[in-house]
Amino acid sequence: MNQVPPSISELTLAATTNAVAWARRHTVDILQRWRFPDEGIEVARLLVSELATNAIQHARPAVSSAATSAESAGPGTIVLRLWPTDRGVVVSVSDNDPRPPAPRVSNSSATGGRGLLLTEAMAKRWGYYPTELHLGKIVWAEVPTHPRAALSEPGAGDLEITPLMMGQVLTALRDL
Repeated sequence: MNQVPPSISELTLAATTNAVAWARRHTVDILQRWRFPDEGIEVARLLVSELATNAIQHARPAVSSAATSAESAGPGTIVLRLWPTDRGVVVSVSDNDPRPPAPRVSNSSATGGRGLLLTEAMAKRWGYYPTELHLGKIVWAEVPTHPRAALSEPGAGDLEITPLMMGQVLTALRDL
């Protein structure tokens, strides 16, 4: 029997710090099953880590006025979705915060605040849109099949990622 892989992978996680590691593991597992190139898997893994971290750090659970104190004490959830396209894979993370993502300007010694700048530099394109079923948003990024080739396209080098910046980002990721 010939099985066709699902067109979308979805994983719902509690919005806790260990969700980032589970999101990364899930992304690598699914993209390996889909036979996505290793270079693209590493970029997708990094972007999922950034998007999930942002969702957890900046999202607040939607609480209705009828919610009990036990229900409102929970951490909320995030949803990771992956789906292949003709040119790569789209990764998205949804959360309960309706505020749009906003890149921050940080100084060179800061260990955080560069997630969306990194996303902008590493993704073919990215964006967000509000969710329709509940209060919140979905932030997405498209990872090209061959990221290094995509970064050499015109207009792709507008943001310079220095070795110092990349080292600080990787150090912050290890601390998660």
